[in-house]
Amino acid sequence: MANAYRIIDESTWERATHCAVFRNSVEPAFCVTFEADVTAFRAYVRDHHLSFTLAMVYAVCHCANQIEAFRYRFADGKVVLFDTIDTAFTYLNRKTNLFKVVTVPMMDDLTAYCIHAKKVAEEQEAYFTGPLGNDVFQCSPMPWVTYTHISHTNSGKKDNATPLFDWGKYSEKDGRLMMPISVQAHHSFVDGIHIGAFVDALQRYLASFS
Repeated sequence: MANAYRIIDESTWERATHCAVFRNSVEPAFCVTFEADVTAFRAYVRDHHLSFTLAMVYAVCHCANQIEAFRYRFADGKVVLFDTIDTAFTYLNRKTNLFKVVTVPMMDDLTAYCIHAKKVAEEQEAYFTGPLGNDVFQCSPMPWVTYTHISHTNSGKKDNATPLFDWGKYSEKDGRLMMPISVQAHHSFVDGIHIGAFVDALQRYLASFS
């Protein structure tokens, strides 16, 4: 069942002009990469025997849900704002080295989410279960590379406003574990100030496990 949303009245919406300008761009999405300190979070996840990948999916989506700009979408040509956005992530089939795309509802608890997401991912046999809904965040971890930049395939659909989140291999710097994280978002809804709010929220969340 899709999450609830409300239709935005663009005649009174303050962002209407900005939305229209960026919506007509050749490439309406932009991507930002930043470093995050995952030292405390990594230790907590390890001590509680959770999947670091699934824990990061939760952390990223939990914090992105707090930023209203990340919950806007286009639906049937209209601008809508979802109450909650669920999670979608890639999950490696180690027998084939191919990835499944798995969707899991957002939850209020990190541990409960990780346990449920692992069960769903391991039990899912198909690589793809159908087109992703409009009400997900897409997460695609790449833990083999400590990258400084990343780009994505482009579907060519300008109204595809689903944010994409990636993260790479963490490395030690001055005794801290630092990890590259990327976020790609549709400029009709998301500006640099919103990316900054997400970065701040995520870093606070990751540090709260110390």
